[in-house]
Amino acid sequence: MAATLILIDIQSGFDAPGWGARNNPDAETRAGALLAHWRTAGAPLVHIAHRSVEPGSPLSGDGVAFKPEVAPLPGEVVFEKRVNSAFIGTPLDGHLRGLGARDLVICGLTTPHCVSTTCRMAANLGFSVQLVHDACAAFSGNADTGWSDLPPLSAEEIHVSAISHLHGEFVDAVSTERLLEHAS
Repeated sequence: MAATLILIDIQSGFDAPGWGARNNPDAETRAGALLAHWRTAGAPLVHIAHRSVEPGSPLSGDGVAFKPEVAPLPGEVVFEKRVNSAFIGTPLDGHLRGLGARDLVICGLTTPHCVSTTCRMAANLGFSVQLVHDACAAFSGNADTGWSDLPPLSAEEIHVSAISHLHGEFVDAVSTERLLEHAS
């Protein structure tokens, strides 16, 4: 069976300025290329959306809408979550097991949060995971973290650090180009 593509939280709420500076402005375009490939191949895919319950969250109201590059088509599987793992409070695990899925390809927003948590949990549940690092992005966040003895990190530093912590133990980190080359 072909790997199952999981697109995590690629939503308009991440366009809100409060997230801070962002790396990888082409992440959505690359995720869209992955999605197009999966659709053409008729391979299984799942869209994940974060629907926040926090008042005023950018990931509530209109912010839950998927970005146009990855908007689900009618009939495509969509699961909503309220926490940082796509496996918590959703039927994702049962759905994947029902498909007989063993191999996952994951991309989305944001690298150190929902993407990382979902990757870790997927690996712990026994799935083999390829994380498409250039179809993910991170934000610098608020520079005033309250940790006066720690310097703020750039969005790129946060992204690379998150990928580095995952690669080799939880995931095989790959580029969109490499993945699509080997998938063809």
